[in-house]
Amino acid sequence: MRWPWLGFEVQVALRFLREGRMQTLLIVVGVAAGVAVVAYISALIDGLQGNTLSKTLGAQAHVTLRAPQEVVTPALPPQDGTTALSDTQPRAQRPRSVANWQALVPVLERHPAVAAVSPLVSGSGLALRGEAAPAIALMGVDLDRYDQVVGLRGKVVSGRARLGPEEAIIGRELAADLGIRIGDRLTVRTGASTGDSLRVTALVDFGIKDLNRRTVIVPLRAAQNLLELPGGATGLDLTLHDVWRAQPVAEELRRRYPYQIESWQENNAQLVSALNAQNVSTTLIRGVVLAVVVLGIASVLVVSVVQKRREIGILRAMGATRGQVLRVFLVQGAVVGALGSLLGVVLAFVMVFLFTHFVRGSDGLPLFYIGLAPATALRVALIATSCGVLAAIWPARRAAQMDPAQAIRL
Repeated sequence: MRWPWLGFEVQVALRFLREGRMQTLLIVVGVAAGVAVVAYISALIDGLQGNTLSKTLGAQAHVTLRAPQEVVTPALPPQDGTTALSDTQPRAQRPRSVANWQALVPVLERHPAVAAVSPLVSGSGLALRGEAAPAIALMGVDLDRYDQVVGLRGKVVSGRARLGPEEAIIGRELAADLGIRIGDRLTVRTGASTGDSLRVTALVDFGIKDLNRRTVIVPLRAAQNLLELPGGATGLDLTLHDVWRAQPVAEELRRRYPYQIESWQENNAQLVSALNAQNVSTTLIRGVVLAVVVLGIASVLVVSVVQKRREIGILRAMGATRGQVLRVFLVQGAVVGALGSLLGVVLAFVMVFLFTHFVRGSDGLPLFYIGLAPATALRVALIATSCGVLAAIWPARRAAQMDPAQAIRL
């Protein structure tokens, strides 16, 4: 079969590949396996990290701004020649309002990296119902603003998220401990109040049982009354457009404002270390797999140069230039890399499908969602194809440097 429109180098390259069908098939399958592994691991790690971050940040902001802690003013330093004996105890911390928080909210909302800002009042207390009195973490929020930060409405498992006067949203484990259903009432008491009776409008699941067991969310004004902070807010929660910009944004805000400002990376240092180690391991695996792909293509093309020595000599004797012979083997590397990449991407999509539909947790639900983004698949395919061309450089140079007379004589 002739392909007059393909050009000399492409025609010869395809002919060589056809004549060594078994070698070509094996290396294409090898490249496909490597591409499938790299693409599948990329999708798996992205899905795992996305699931971990969504659960970790499901109940916390990307950046938190709190009032500075109260400290005891140090005594004056002793004068020369005198000795001062002092024993200063740290002050007990109490809920404190962020100064000028109403004016600070619109300023933070105008920051280009900030997606939403939610003021809140937080403190501890007791939830009373019958003889039960578990300790709780009380949060007073503006529901619409808080939903933009943690997606509270999406975590509702029963009822409807609503925070009117004398209403509350609680974690589902806390509801089970207290024997509460939607519409029932509980009493919330703090050290600063005798207690308020609140009707439960919704149960939420933050994905962490400890949070579900102690979280009570009330309107902002109700928390201000319960904690005796009229008009105050103990903190501002910020969510960002890019979760990984939390640390630099926190550092920038610390330089500008005299508050206690922390990023989610600082509050979850061990998680960040684990994610970084995971990224390093994944990069090493990708590098090793791609190295195996390169070596496999190079070894097959080296064998092909030895096997096609007479053909190469005849081509050179018929007028083929060194550059044309060089390009013949570069085209072979590109074709093998492209075919293997295409097949590997298809295999990766199949593996992702199998994982998504057949790998289940103990509850019968998928462990987490993974998906192979087209951009990721295209990037892996282009890298593998480029590796095919790079792997062909040395065999191609070796073929181009052959003396035609000696090649034909062998």
